Amino acid sequence: MDEKAKAKLRAKLQDRRAELDALLGRIRSNITRGLDRDSKERAKELEDSEVVDALGNDAVAERRLIAATLSRLEDDSYGVCQSCEDPIANERLAAYPYASLCVDCATDEEQQKKRA
Repeated sequence: MDEKAKAKLRAKLQDRRAELDALLGRIRSNITRGLDRDSKERAKELEDSEVVDALGNDAVAERRLIAATLSRLEDDSYGVCQSCEDPIANERLAAYPYASLCVDCATDEEQQKKRA
């Protein structure tokens, strides 16, 4: 990957990380505001809190993927499968820029998880 493409991807990832940080900030703010005393409102807030927790977990997981991807960009291992060390197809990286495994290794990993 040339330096121009790396810089573009790095900026895109940093922008996404900033979006996730803002989302996580809003989630933290919602969690800390507390629950009202009214039981109907409390039930609705608890339900909403489960949705917020799920969103927060997804955001944290994506933020970790971004950090790992940025690290691979910095050490020039981006685009190289972490399992077999073959190049990851450009089409795969375009569709899923966080990819750390080639299609074959990712498929093998998924099959192993299903068997476990």
